[in-house]
Amino acid sequence: MPTIAAGDLLLRRTALAGGGWTCGLAAVALLGATAELLLPATLGRAVDAALAGGSGWWAVSAGGLVVVLIGVDALTDLASGFGAARATADLRRHLLRHLFALDVRATRRYPVGDLVGRLVGQVADAGQAGNAVVLATVAVLPPLGSVIALAIMEPVLGITLLAGLGLLAVLMRAFVADASAATAGYQRVLGVIAGRLLESLSGARTIAAAATTRREEDRVLADLPELGRHGRRGWDLLARASARTAAVAPLLHLSVIAVGGYALTVGWLTPGQLVAAVRYAAMGAGLGAVLATLNHLVRSRAGAHRVAELLHQPAAPPGDRPLPPGGGALLLRGVRVYADDGRPLLDGIDLDVPAGATVAVVGASGAGKSTLAAVAGRLHDPDGGEVRLDGVPLRDLDRAALRRAVGYAFDQPVLIGATVHDAIGLALPVDSTASAADPGPVTPAVRRAARLAAVADVIDRLPDGYRTPLVDAPLSGGETQRLGLARAFAAERLLILDDAMSSLDTATEHRISEAVLGGGGERTRLVVTHRTAAAAAADVVAWLDCGRLRALAPHRRLWADPDYRALFQPVGGGP
Repeated sequence: MPTIAAGDLLLRRTALAGGGWTCGLAAVALLGATAELLLPATLGRAVDAALAGGSGWWAVSAGGLVVVLIGVDALTDLASGFGAARATADLRRHLLRHLFALDVRATRRYPVGDLVGRLVGQVADAGQAGNAVVLATVAVLPPLGSVIALAIMEPVLGITLLAGLGLLAVLMRAFVADASAATAGYQRVLGVIAGRLLESLSGARTIAAAATTRREEDRVLADLPELGRHGRRGWDLLARASARTAAVAPLLHLSVIAVGGYALTVGWLTPGQLVAAVRYAAMGAGLGAVLATLNHLVRSRAGAHRVAELLHQPAAPPGDRPLPPGGGALLLRGVRVYADDGRPLLDGIDLDVPAGATVAVVGASGAGKSTLAAVAGRLHDPDGGEVRLDGVPLRDLDRAALRRAVGYAFDQPVLIGATVHDAIGLALPVDSTASAADPGPVTPAVRRAARLAAVADVIDRLPDGYRTPLVDAPLSGGETQRLGLARAFAAERLLILDDAMSSLDTATEHRISEAVLGGGGERTRLVVTHRTAAAAAADVVAWLDCGRLRALAPHRRLWADPDYRALFQPVGGGP
């Protein structure tokens, strides 16, 4: 229920996001509805005037109303297009900003393909909310206005039309309720299929190597029958509603004509009023436009609910404190992190890392190493306890300052940016004078980071060096990992490596290990590793066991424990 309420609230906000264009659409649509309601009465007056041999003023007025309706159609298309584009852009920007503000645990609950589907498809549907609300509201005015106009001319005509419209309203209400469920189900299943497709595309080499293409096709499209059922259900509901409207509307139209004909014979109506009554009956019974706008409104509402589900996920509140002078001292006190099922991933971790020190984090699979690395640099907040960098809680730090101070490198890095230079300097301040045509000189910090990651020689061999587009850079797995390391080395105070040297050859790993682990340094280093050499080179080892800190001591002291020795693969020798 909270998500439904949030979805309706988001729908209202999105409807207002079109700003002046939505207001303009409302004004133009209202003008069109007014002209449409005035046209039958004007035509009736023109007929009576012609029969009486009067002037053609009413005929000219009717022609003017037709011109107004033509202009309204053009302006409606213009205002609806610009209003929807503005609302969609605002909502898409808001959702994207929120997704980046979520911690990594929240986004992992949704397949990436599903998130992309919501960001692209459902946001576009929700962005039509302003148009759908305005046009649906205005579409109701001609039928209601027709009832009033007929009641003024002859009350029996108004009652006849009103009775028929009541029946049609009941039919349309049922359509809205059923179509909402069908549309929501269709969008949900489509997101599931999109998520599986993205997974398959990411693992295309593995699928090809295993010769499981047919099996993967079946897995991705397993829910296609359900998608088809939802789709057919939506079209079936629309067809039924249209058929019912088409069946009732002519009967309603004929009823008004019959009553109007009788009224003419007994002198209750003039010939011109009968012409107007026939036009009002057609206008009142022709609810196809109302049905179409209701269908658009249903799609917008379903899309808004899907987007609101993501926006309902709480984002990490941004801080505003700057970092004081310091060398990257890291402090964890009573840090606790729980899985979605309540299982503790970290349980009461206390860790004090002096500025410039190197801590190797070791443990069996599932011990909580990557979770510790994540909370140490605020990829997500702990469920309990506190993490401080140079005395300032990470929750209170300005996000930009935090990202400049803390650098991450992962075992499977994803390179982000247009060029190699952008990928390495991702967290560095953007040069406001740079442009695509003139990106400016290579930043010294980027060159230095590339040298530390032993990837500078690789970059120099690329066609455009540091300005080579990433899509044109033929990088191996190890070279990609070294670029990920270089991006982390651009950080100022804290370097967090989460098994970030697993794809490197022995010689390259030795060179980078010397730069990262050897001796004192400018940065504090937290290194998640399963390598004996890396643990031995660290100042101290944090040994995690089932989310708890089992020991905090130098590698040589821990090596006497057979359980500790069992953590390492038989490579790298002894202590």
